[in-house]
Amino acid sequence: MSSPAAPRELDRASSRPLWAQLEEDLHRRLADGAFDSAFPGEHELAEQYGVSRHTVREALRRMRASGVVDSTRGRGSSVRHAAIEQPLGALYSLFRSVEATGVEQRSKVRVLELRQNTDVAQTLGVGPESDLVFLERLRLADGEPLALDRSWLPREIGEPLLGGTFEHTSLYGEMARLTGIRLNGGRESITALVADAPTRRLLGIKADVAVLAVTRIGCLDGRPLEFRESLIRGDRFSLSAEWPGNAGYRVDVAGMRA
Repeated sequence: MSSPAAPRELDRASSRPLWAQLEEDLHRRLADGAFDSAFPGEHELAEQYGVSRHTVREALRRMRASGVVDSTRGRGSSVRHAAIEQPLGALYSLFRSVEATGVEQRSKVRVLELRQNTDVAQTLGVGPESDLVFLERLRLADGEPLALDRSWLPREIGEPLLGGTFEHTSLYGEMARLTGIRLNGGRESITALVADAPTRRLLGIKADVAVLAVTRIGCLDGRPLEFRESLIRGDRFSLSAEWPGNAGYRVDVAGMRA
């Protein structure tokens, strides 16, 4: 039995153009997860469907126009993933933001240990030689890299998290479960930058894709308990803001509501 994501034979007796049938079948295969790792090139698609490259190009042209695929000269086509949108002005959980779109969020824990960092300790208001709980995760959305996330918490607060599991949950969810603490405020700054080569490899992006560098301080009743640095793929994440008329709402240059 053939895979549901395998190509279907086109109907040459149909009045519908071959390019339209091809486009429809590519959409079906995309929905079935056929191209999670890579999107086939023109030559491969022409062989799979037994059609001319002109037919393939027309189908791909239509898919580019509708925003389904991207094409770059010399690099072929790739699937365009919908951006995950996050409203500004809230202490949000990236985990919940991702899963609210219907996309499964997973994490690969790269580091979970006690560390010292004098700059972070100062930000969190603890002694410069204090131990901090350090968590580094590669965040995945539908199995593809989305963000590299590094979090620090004071040991007195975060030590129970050393026994936590973060593969399919949020830091805030584990904090609530293991410590009973729920952060209720904070601030963050957001900057666009070009990632270095090791980070690009981790996130699976090319040199021409920017990342959003997000620095966050999470607080409980005004006391800083979390310092976080995240590098989020700019092609998969967007920020938005809404404000009612005459409500005194503004967004400052750092991207937070004031």
